[in-house]
Amino acid sequence: MNDVDILLVKESIFKNNDERAKVLRDELTKKNLLFVNVMSSPGSGKTTTLCAIIEKLKKDLNIAVMEADIDSDCDARLIKEKTGARVIQLHTGGMCHLDSDMTRQGLDKMGIDGIDLCFLENIGNLVCPAEFDTGAHLNMVILSIPEGDDKPIKYPLMFQVADIVVINKIDTLPIFDFDINQCIQNIQKINKKAKVFLVSAKTKEGISELSKYLALYKI
Repeated sequence: MNDVDILLVKESIFKNNDERAKVLRDELTKKNLLFVNVMSSPGSGKTTTLCAIIEKLKKDLNIAVMEADIDSDCDARLIKEKTGARVIQLHTGGMCHLDSDMTRQGLDKMGIDGIDLCFLENIGNLVCPAEFDTGAHLNMVILSIPEGDDKPIKYPLMFQVADIVVINKIDTLPIFDFDINQCIQNIQKINKKAKVFLVSAKTKEGISELSKYLALYKI
């Protein structure tokens, strides 16, 4: 496999994270770079979904990915090997989230010249990442069928901050007791503005619609 750069990011010592996130977001907007923060629990299919989206869009857009993990670089290697996208691995030193300064460290190290779309695959966690503005234009939350349709009401903050909710692994619906309509109702009770997509990253069902939405999104 190709080697990937690994950066140990450090949590900001500054308290005004929201202000610094806005500065970063404004800078990226001026560069016409759409920045998407991808959050979910472990095993929901974040990396597989990103690979599917990149394959759909890479002919038209230059795409980069920042992979955040407490340790390991397996996801970064997988994305680089499967898609050829520019990628960097961010290690958080045990922290379960990224803030805007940690995000900036990753962007600076990776380099964003010529990039149209950048994804941050955040730490697998339905709690901590939702509490910190990373400077992204969009928060995309992935919920997989095996996790259950009640996750939006169990982890409301994560779904409150979501601009996009991707319900993934819909190919497994015949196996699990998951009520799609109830799940969407649960999401809408918490966040009426969230855009919901039904996809299977494995079979690629729904990936075209999600990819098109991202490609056409205006910042």
